[in-house]
Amino acid sequence: MSKIVNTKTRREFIKTAAAGTVVVAAGNLSFPYIVKAAKSVKIGVVHPVTGWAQYSGSQCRFGALMALEEINSAGGIKSMGGAKLEAVLGDAQSKAEIGAAEVEKMNGAGVSSIVGAYASNICLATTQAAAKHGIPHVVDVGVSDKVVSRGLSNTFRFGPGFGIITRVGVESFIEINRAAGSPTKSVAIVHENTTGFGAGIAGIMTKGLKPEGIEVVDVQSHPTPNKDFRNIVLKLKEVDADVIIPSHYYGEGVLFLRTLQRQKLQPKGIYSVLGGASSQYRFLSEFPNAAQYVMDCNHWFDPNNSASMAARKKTEAAGKHFNYEVFLAYTAMKFTADAIERAGSSDREKITEAMASSNWSGHFMPYGQTKMVNGQNMGAQPLATQVLGKEIEVIAPSKYATAKALFPRPA
Repeated sequence: MSKIVNTKTRREFIKTAAAGTVVVAAGNLSFPYIVKAAKSVKIGVVHPVTGWAQYSGSQCRFGALMALEEINSAGGIKSMGGAKLEAVLGDAQSKAEIGAAEVEKMNGAGVSSIVGAYASNICLATTQAAAKHGIPHVVDVGVSDKVVSRGLSNTFRFGPGFGIITRVGVESFIEINRAAGSPTKSVAIVHENTTGFGAGIAGIMTKGLKPEGIEVVDVQSHPTPNKDFRNIVLKLKEVDADVIIPSHYYGEGVLFLRTLQRQKLQPKGIYSVLGGASSQYRFLSEFPNAAQYVMDCNHWFDPNNSASMAARKKTEAAGKHFNYEVFLAYTAMKFTADAIERAGSSDREKITEAMASSNWSGHFMPYGQTKMVNGQNMGAQPLATQVLGKEIEVIAPSKYATAKALFPRPA
């Protein structure tokens, strides 16, 4: 018989979850229960829910548990007689080595698979640790292409990586710029240089934009976390580029865009590639003036899919913002469950085989049918968005567009 122990308070649960690995089943997303189920499949869910990345990590955890709850409510893993998914939670504390240590705990807890772990440097560590034990690990965000280029047969990424996002970012910007009469002659790039995802952006953008006669006139890098962008913005004022291209995490994204606003630096456009705040509903709701007209090539859902709208509504009803962390972790968990369903087993090797051969299409991302090659979903792609009024609209490609780009931005 299942033994369910209800935690006494939300504060006690959060304190316990942050301290180490906790086994839960998501019966209520805002107030989970500690569970030891008689018949279940354990899934490790590891994210940085404390430390510098705690906001994004917590969003990822929410998305993963929302998906887990839906799967269990719909009857669990039917090929296993309705077995429920049971989450084993881990806090990476925004440190790669802690994330790896959490994987070791999860191995001891007998997890069949792992979903996580947001930041690229943490994902590199958690996937490597999982590989030692043959645990299939689905990366939800971590865009560094090193994640899927190390020959780890247990590692899978359902979303796009840095290379494809940056390439599409160049193509989408060229399309937007041409449609506006090609007003851009110069760009400046600002990127993070700590966790491994932003370092290659300058070379890719320079190579891609040069044939269009667009010069990269300045490249500024910064650590993560970073608490002050004033000097960087002063340098950007000096070079006076037509367009600024930032690439960083949420906290730095918010601070950078607000610093531009405070310093009254208003280029023809801000076009982020993997901008931490540029396509975030939280940023739009808290700082609407700083967010206006900002464009971003980033992870995004298919706005024409009713399932994405239903997930957004459910997320907002829970008091959360439907940011990329939520829907990427959500779909990573759904992908994992589909593989377990087809494997008909909690055996790690069988689940790994099912993930590698997946053709899953029951998702709301603009990816089409899943096709894994060396652990990377080849159909995964970003979309280009722009903040227009109170909404974040898709502006490219045209197949998914909900609005036309407003570029150059109004004076």
